[in-house]
Amino acid sequence: MTIDKAILAVITTNKQKIGGGAPIFCCDTKEEMDKVAANLEAILDGISHALSDELYIIVKH
Repeated sequence: MTIDKAILAVITTNKQKIGGGAPIFCCDTKEEMDKVAANLEAILDGISHALSDELYIIVKH
C-alpha cells in the first residue's frame, strides 16, 4: 500500500490547539518535540514541517 499526499502525524507541546484524524504526539518541551519530529520523519519516510514553535506536522508529498 502506498500513501500519497497525507498528513501522517502531528507533534505538539500545546494540547489545546490540536484535533483531527492524524496520530497526535504530545510533548512536554520543545526539545522533546524536535526529537520526536525528527524520529517520526525518518520512520514514516515523510517530511517534517514546523507550523509554529508549538506544532510540527509530518507529511507525505
